[in-house]
This record gives sequence, C-alpha cells and structure tokens, in this order.
Amino acid sequence: MRIGFTGTKEGMTDQQALALYDALKGLPEVSEAHHGDCIGADGEFHVMCQDLGIPIHIHPPDNPYARAFCEDAIKVHEKKPYLERNKDIVNNSDVMFATPKESEEQLRSGTWATVRYSRKTGKKLTIIFPEGTIKDE
Repeated sequence: MRIGFTGTKEGMTDQQALALYDALKGLPEVSEAHHGDCIGADGEFHVMCQDLGIPIHIHPPDNPYARAFCEDAIKVHEKKPYLERNKDIVNNSDVMFATPKESEEQLRSGTWATVRYSRKTGKKLTIIFPEGTIKDE
C-alpha cells in the first residue's frame, strides 16, 4: 500500500500526531509514503515514517521558502508548484492522510485543496482534526 500525506506548515497538534502515528502503526504493509517536504506537518510525518521503517518519496515544491529539506528519502521527485505537486502526491498514493489546522473545511488552503482533490479522485482518505478526531472517507 502506498500512502500520501498533507498537512499544515504550522505542524500537527499533539493529538493529531498521536492519532496519525497510531494509524500508521496499524496499517498493513506500507510499501512507500509520499509527502511534500514542507516545514511543519510534512517534516513530522517524515520522522514518523523513518521511525516505522516506511520508505519515503518526497515531492518538493519549486519555491523553497517553506521547504523542510527532509533527508534519507528513497526518491526525491521533480520540484513543482505547490498545487501541482499536491496532485502528484495524491496520484501516487492509495490512501491519503490529512492533518489540517482547522476543524472546518477552508478555501485557499493547500491542505484542504489536497483533501478535495483526494475526494475527487476517489482515494481512501483519513482526516485527523486538530483535537485528534479521525474521519475516514
């Protein structure tokens, strides 16, 4: 199974991080994880995957302003604009995880735009809200 991740540059709440880590531990045979290499939640997800021995693919943004420059990935894909690389993360995943900073869907949010694209493509989607509540779609 290939998993993808999207989250906020502000990072995850403690509740989100605990819920995500537990969810990742419970997954059967994850062959690879994909994320966007931004500061905050992407970097935290990267460390979780390293801890669990999950091979990581990085889809970096073309603008390095908020890039985390995570290391030890098995593949670093071509740099692309944020929204385009977010679609690549979804398209290269079987299951998507999202940790938005808000409990309500927002416009003009890369995390929520990625959630909407995941829904549009019919991907299995798990949203972990700031208080740690999990919603599977």
